[in-house]
Amino acid sequence: MSRTSKKSAATARKARIEEMRRAEKARERRNRVLTVSVCAAIVVGLVGFGAYYVDRANDKDEQQQAAAKKPVKGEKSWNAKKLTQNHVSKSVSYPMNPPVGGDHNQAWMTCDGAVYTKAIPNENAVHSLEHGAVWITYNDKAADADVKTLADKVGKTPYTLMSPVADQAGALMLSAWGKQLTVDKASDPRVQQFLTKYVQGPQTPEPGAACTNGIDAA
Repeated sequence: MSRTSKKSAATARKARIEEMRRAEKARERRNRVLTVSVCAAIVVGLVGFGAYYVDRANDKDEQQQAAAKKPVKGEKSWNAKKLTQNHVSKSVSYPMNPPVGGDHNQAWMTCDGAVYTKAIPNENAVHSLEHGAVWITYNDKAADADVKTLADKVGKTPYTLMSPVADQAGALMLSAWGKQLTVDKASDPRVQQFLTKYVQGPQTPEPGAACTNGIDAA
């Protein structure tokens, strides 16, 4: 091959290499643009998805708060000013069962979502109510499924406690300081309304007082 032919071949080879490099760079640019576009679309989708669920959560919270401002249908109320708050070491005879206030033991029951499977002392539970807890109780009339549902709810809700009270009138009862509600089913919407309204609610004599580090059932 002549020198001229070799030079022409080298030039052509160099041109092909440059063309291949330009094509590769063009593919890389397209891939980067595509990657950025896909990522942007994913981010936008996630933001929209998150905003949707935040809005739904906010709507649900607003609905619960609105329901909490309404009277709880069927609840019983006692004059909070007449419910004494003395610490005593003896047993107390309460006028309602379960009790919703009055003199009580100086130690409260641990009520940070505590579920007790055996009866607990009224005097300690009342102290928990004084701290703003809601006490859910049940007897043998309550369905096992309802007891489990409420136990699961209590376990996830600070400032609540649950225990059996064999001689109470209703199958399922919710008590706060000066307030009490009887329901037949855990699915009753008034259960959540009562919890939203009275867990650390305006009826609480000592808001912010501890529900942890109390006593536990023996």
